[in-house]
Amino acid sequence: MKVAILAGGFGTRLSEETDLKPKPMVEIGGKPILWHIMKIYSHYGFNDFVILLGYKSYYVKEYFANYFLHQSDVTIDIKNNKMEVHNNSSEPWKITLLDTGLNTYTGGRVLRAKKYLEDDTFMLTYGDGVGNIDIPALIDFHKKNKSILTLTSVQPEGRFGALNLDGDHVTAFAEKPKGDGSWINGGFFVCEPKIFDYINEGDNTIFERSPMEKLAKDHQMCAYKHNGFWMPMDTLRDKNELESKWNSNKAPWKIWND
Repeated sequence: MKVAILAGGFGTRLSEETDLKPKPMVEIGGKPILWHIMKIYSHYGFNDFVILLGYKSYYVKEYFANYFLHQSDVTIDIKNNKMEVHNNSSEPWKITLLDTGLNTYTGGRVLRAKKYLEDDTFMLTYGDGVGNIDIPALIDFHKKNKSILTLTSVQPEGRFGALNLDGDHVTAFAEKPKGDGSWINGGFFVCEPKIFDYINEGDNTIFERSPMEKLAKDHQMCAYKHNGFWMPMDTLRDKNELESKWNSNKAPWKIWND
């Protein structure tokens, strides 16, 4: 089963980093967050990726084209035009890097990948969110419900601490409680090829608008509830928090072994 990853947006809310590189290439622990997402899927044996590129697409292409250079020690013999790779480690990944246009919206990016994805059930997610998602359980849920689209629903932490008050006295304090109890779209989709019947506005299709609204109306979209860790990297604050978790060896999304 192929995994498509949306990696073409501008990432304007993370402009401190994305002026120089696309958002999925912003690093957590010295590796792009895109790499972390791919490692989550790869842990479960899903190694065939279609990366939907846009903004600064060459940056992603260069990274994977020179993956050994980024991952390993090398000796370069300039005189003899030779390069020797030492202690190289590589993943069993097959990666299709697809330029889907600079200003294309999310649904349009998926539509441009149709020829790579339309033959079978495929997975889809955003290039800026990680979690300890049980991918096999997600797929089983999707198959059981026989819907065209299954999304992973999550309950993110609140941004601020919460106080329980008794008059003027604080009786309890929670540093980061869950939000208002609502479930939101956390990505990590499973899609049937019929999804393309719902993407009919070309490059201007916003996946989260018309396609998902129509699927919901047709009772063809289900939500797999994920109660574990999930976090997007929307802002520099998010990036720093993910970095802190990784550096302290408390990264819940690291489900793979080194």
